[in-house]
Amino acid sequence: MLRVLLAALPLLLLSALPVQAQFGPQGPPAVGVITAEKRPVTETTEFIGRVEAIDRVDLRARVTGFLEERLFREGQEVTERQPLFRLERPPFEAQVAQAQAQVAAAEAELNNATIALNRARELVRSQAGTQVRVDDATANQRTAQAQLLGAQAQLRVAQINLGYTEITAPFGGKIGRSNFSPGAVVGPDSGPLATIVSQDPMRVAFPVSLRAGLELRDRYESRGGVEAVQVRIRLANNQIFSETGRIEFIDTQVNRDTDTLLIRARIANPPRSQPGGTGDPERQLIDGMFVTVFVEGVEPVQAVVIPRAAVLQDQGGNYVFTVGAENRAQRTSVTLGRSLADQVVIEGGLQGGETVITQGVQRVRAGQPVQPNPATPPAVREGASPSPAAAPAQRN
Repeated sequence: MLRVLLAALPLLLLSALPVQAQFGPQGPPAVGVITAEKRPVTETTEFIGRVEAIDRVDLRARVTGFLEERLFREGQEVTERQPLFRLERPPFEAQVAQAQAQVAAAEAELNNATIALNRARELVRSQAGTQVRVDDATANQRTAQAQLLGAQAQLRVAQINLGYTEITAPFGGKIGRSNFSPGAVVGPDSGPLATIVSQDPMRVAFPVSLRAGLELRDRYESRGGVEAVQVRIRLANNQIFSETGRIEFIDTQVNRDTDTLLIRARIANPPRSQPGGTGDPERQLIDGMFVTVFVEGVEPVQAVVIPRAAVLQDQGGNYVFTVGAENRAQRTSVTLGRSLADQVVIEGGLQGGETVITQGVQRVRAGQPVQPNPATPPAVREGASPSPAAAPAQRN
C-alpha cells in the first residue's frame, strides 16, 4: 500500500501545478497595430499673452474751471469728437470779449499811426516838414502794428481756452468711470477725468522665449515668415475666440531680464449680437485681459500622427515599438512634436508606412515575436468632441 502511495505522489503534485506550467509558455502576445500615415496637421505653438487697446488716452482738463456737465454714461462706447465733459463757459467767454476789445483798440491805434505817417510824408514832399518827423511817425506805426499782433494773439489764446471748456473724445472707443462729479474744480493738475480705450481692432502682446522665437523663424521663414502664420486666442473661460489675428510687430530687442522677445498681433473685436439690438454693443476682448495665444500656420503641413498611447519613455528618451521582419517588435526612437488631443505628431523617427504597436505595448519587449492585429478604435463617448484630426497641433 505504501508503495502505491509513493508511486501516485508525483501525479498528485503535477496535477496541483498551474495550467501554464503543465503545458509550457504561451505563444507570442497579441498586440493592436496601426500603420503610421501622414496627414494634414495645423502647426500650433502656445503662449501666454495680454490684450491691449491700440489707442488709449486719459482725458484731462486743459484749463482750470468748474465742471458743469458730464455728457456720457460711464462704461458706454463713444464716437470720435463726441462731447464728454463741459466746463463753466462764462468766465472764458468774458476773456474772449476782453481780448476782442483789445484787438479793436490796437486796430484804432494802428489807423491813427498810419494817418500820422502819411501826413508827415506829405509835409516832407511839400518841404513844410522834416525827415525826423517822418521817422518818428514810422516808428509809431510799426509799434501800433506790433501791438495789434499781440492783441490778436491774446484773442486767439482766449478762444482756444474757451474751446477747452468742452472736452470731446479724440477717437471712438469705450469710456470708463468718471473721476469727478459736476461742480468740482478741475484743471491740468487734477488728474485724469476719465479714460477711453479703443475697441476694434485690439492688440495681443505676448513674450516669446528667444529659443521659441528662433524655432518659429526657422519653421516659417521659407513659407513667407509672419505672413504664413495666424494668431488665435483662448479666453479665460476656455472658449476659442472666433476671430483670427495677424502679427504686426516683433520687437527689435531682447529683454535682458527674461531673455524674451515681445510680439504683437492685431485682431478684430466685433460686437456680439444682442437680443433686440438695444444698448451698447458687447465685445469679448477687454483691454488688459490675459489670454492663451496660439501661433499657427495658415496652411496645414503633412506630418506623421500616431496615438499618444503608443509612445513610451525611458532614460533613452521617447520611443515606440514597430513590427519588423518575422513579426518581431523593434524599438524605434522618435522625436515628439505637437499634441492633437489623444494623438501626437512625430517630427522624427517615423517616415510613414511603419506598423506601430498601439495596444498591448506593456507586454512587448524589443526583439520579441508578437501577434499583430488591427488596433481596436477607441470608443466614442456620447457628447465627446469630434475627431482630433480637425484640431490644431499644440506644442508639448
